[in-house]
Amino acid sequence: MNTQEIISEQVTTNSVVLYMKGTPENPQCGFSAHAVKILDACGASNIFTVDVLPNPEIRQGIKEYSNWPTIPQLYIDGSFIGGSDIVAEMYENGELQKLIKK
Repeated sequence: MNTQEIISEQVTTNSVVLYMKGTPENPQCGFSAHAVKILDACGASNIFTVDVLPNPEIRQGIKEYSNWPTIPQLYIDGSFIGGSDIVAEMYENGELQKLIKK
């Protein structure tokens, strides 16, 4: 499988996917840490996370897949939701909680 096929499989076979720098237990950037905290606050369970740092192909590939230049990136039910700022904004207005509880 090529990188785009791997990414497509990850986002379509897992209900909540977060591409991030580091892991939920040890995030390697503040934006990734913030995204994890927001997902926890929403009660998201079984989050599939992908640490992009050890894999440059996934790190670049996810940017191409979403046409979004930054990481973290959140996907819910196969749809790209956005990066850290959009996730925070959706959390603040209650939209993210609705998507996760679906």
